[in-house]
Amino acid sequence: MSKQEEAKSNMQDPKEQYAKPPYPQQKQEVPGTEEEMSPKADHGEKSYKGSGKLVGRKAIITGGDSGIGRAVAIAFAREGADVLISYLSEDEDAKETAKYIEEAGQKAVLVPGDISEEDHCKKIVQRAVDEFGQIDILVNNAAFQMSRESLQDIPSDEWDHTFRTNIHAMFYLCKAAEPHMKPGSTIVNTTSVNAYQPKPILLAYAATKGAIQNFSANLAQLLADKGIRVNCVAPGPVWTPLIPSTMPAEQVKSFGENVPLKRAGQPAELAPVYVLLASQDSSYMTGSTVQVTGGSPTI
Repeated sequence: MSKQEEAKSNMQDPKEQYAKPPYPQQKQEVPGTEEEMSPKADHGEKSYKGSGKLVGRKAIITGGDSGIGRAVAIAFAREGADVLISYLSEDEDAKETAKYIEEAGQKAVLVPGDISEEDHCKKIVQRAVDEFGQIDILVNNAAFQMSRESLQDIPSDEWDHTFRTNIHAMFYLCKAAEPHMKPGSTIVNTTSVNAYQPKPILLAYAATKGAIQNFSANLAQLLADKGIRVNCVAPGPVWTPLIPSTMPAEQVKSFGENVPLKRAGQPAELAPVYVLLASQDSSYMTGSTVQVTGGSPTI
């Protein structure tokens, strides 16, 4: 049994369960790939064991090629769901995620393209309907960020792109998917600890995460009469390709050291929360946010 598998199966000190800073200094081009990360991220490939919580359900996951999205895709498939993976252009990462979905005996559908465009969001939803016949779970997880040291460093088109990718796309996808979702369906949106503790260098990204928090709380009320639940997950620092591709190398090296658990989280540590919110186990939860922050307070 590997160290990661053992850590999953036995009681462990959470501070020591995974690699801790300092991490190797590294830099990737946006949007980053799993292959170039050091250390490699854990998505639950060897450790996640399903128990039938999502049998027969059909899911869309944006940003499902890597990071948190890959971990959620693996977990959903092992719980019995077919999964459509929406991603920008990271074909090799997407194919790797699809491999794990198919190894779990489930159908994987890959749809590349830019979710900042409403027409593409409509195509994602239509593809899911065509392939699966229904949509039961929508996970809005894809996001864009860039670190900027000053207000003057933020290009106006980058500001616009951040909002179009992180919050406009969420609206487009929810609007397109709603007519195909029956009572018991769920929407799970990825917000961030930055909605509560916004970092100055992530001005645009943090603003969108605050917007996602508000959007989700409102949408949960709007869709409650239809029996569609809407919830959020608020990750803290999580080791994904987004980090070495959008943050300065010196900050990557120390990533996660300032949280109480003194390390970055791994995607595998997020996936069970998405399973909870997608399943009937959370039937009385809507408009809620589950924080997975390594101890950083959100109150």
